[in-house]
Amino acid sequence: MNQRLQNKVALVTGAGQGVGRAISLELAQDGAAVIVNDLFSERCDEVAQLIIENGGRAIAAPADITNMDQVETMVQNAEKTFGYINVLVNNAGIVPERREKGGKTPRFLEMPITDWSKVIDLNLYGSLYCSKSVLPRMVEHKDGKIINIISEAGRVGEANLAVYSAAKGAIAAFGKALAKEHGRDCITVNSVALGAVSHEGIINGPLHPDATPENNEVLKRMLNFYPLAKGLGRVSRPEDISGLIAFLASDRSLFITGQTIGISGGFTMI
Repeated sequence: MNQRLQNKVALVTGAGQGVGRAISLELAQDGAAVIVNDLFSERCDEVAQLIIENGGRAIAAPADITNMDQVETMVQNAEKTFGYINVLVNNAGIVPERREKGGKTPRFLEMPITDWSKVIDLNLYGSLYCSKSVLPRMVEHKDGKIINIISEAGRVGEANLAVYSAAKGAIAAFGKALAKEHGRDCITVNSVALGAVSHEGIINGPLHPDATPENNEVLKRMLNFYPLAKGLGRVSRPEDISGLIAFLASDRSLFITGQTIGISGGFTMI
């Protein structure tokens, strides 16, 4: 364990599995105290316990981040344990529900209006609520890092993901505006745009960890859209992402703010 982040207290949302889990483990490995948030308490507990068993500092913080009261309570309780939060990773997110037949997400005109709020509330409002809750202490101490995990769909738009693209694009714009408002407070705000990610939380399909181009035709076709994926024979994994988050959380990135950085194997190059 190194100590690059020994003075950091990090809140990671959606940290119970996948990308959030890997980010939490890496931040803890670098010395940060980690507040492990997820909607499901058993996931929080498992990740927090794993960090502690490996000599790190962590607490489980189950909460629904679409509820401002729950977010504020979570932050207040965490601060009693570790002090003020100076790293926020807005990772929690959700894509539209897939249709029963065909396994595809719906086009905008086919997506029920009631489903819009599910996507917007977690992806966008969850990030706004968490940022609102931690910013006052960051401003007070003139010390803060906010890192938004978005999608390449938020930068270029993606068919059958219109509302999701809108929410992720809004987070990126929100981050840029926040960076302009709080640069004077020594707070940096950046976004990291992901493409397809394979992780343990995916039950089946082309992004299941056991899927390969040889045993999954959908994955084989997907690789054609990712220049690096064609060479590596796979899409991204959580560990491809967590290292950049640790860098952005550290003082090594002190003069980087208002940026959107892609980790998608070249899916987009903008």
